[in-house]
Amino acid sequence: MSKSVKSRAARADAQRNRERLLATALKMFTSSKKEVTLSAVAEQAGVGIGTLYRHFPTREALVEALYRHEVERLADAAPALLDKMPADQALEEWLTRYTALIAAKRGLKEAMRSIFEAGADTSAYSRDRLTGAVTLLLDAAAKSGAIRSDVGSEDVLLAVGASTWAFVNDGEWEERSGRVLRLVMDGLRYKPMP
Repeated sequence: MSKSVKSRAARADAQRNRERLLATALKMFTSSKKEVTLSAVAEQAGVGIGTLYRHFPTREALVEALYRHEVERLADAAPALLDKMPADQALEEWLTRYTALIAAKRGLKEAMRSIFEAGADTSAYSRDRLTGAVTLLLDAAAKSGAIRSDVGSEDVLLAVGASTWAFVNDGEWEERSGRVLRLVMDGLRYKPMP
């Protein structure tokens, strides 16, 4: 096997390990009631602690990477959803995923506190990425005539986000969030009187 083939295989393995660590960390941080240790994340992910530290040298680095990864996944989903379904349905699906990100962020609240204290600014980054994605979806849906064109992306994110935050600790948050999201979508589909 050539040196470049071995190198690509090693990089692919490293990427799989990173993805596995992030998926495991998300599950553990959002579902565990006790402190999540890095050694527990490595063990659950099936990798050695050295592998975890190569990717994420500190707990804060892991939490920040995890949050950024989830924001990226959501932002990157917008164009793919537009390719698969009508624009208003793509918007509704994306907003449903946005509520799940909010719920995950709520589960990460304690872990994220440490990255804020360390000076990381994830809010500007996430706001820019998510606003760009929802703008793409709103513009496409308005252009198709499926929704009104006089509502801004930040208003939609605020309406859906604030309502989700209000009851994300409720045992029925997904159902309640879904009802609010349907109200928002009905409002977007409403054609204002001239």
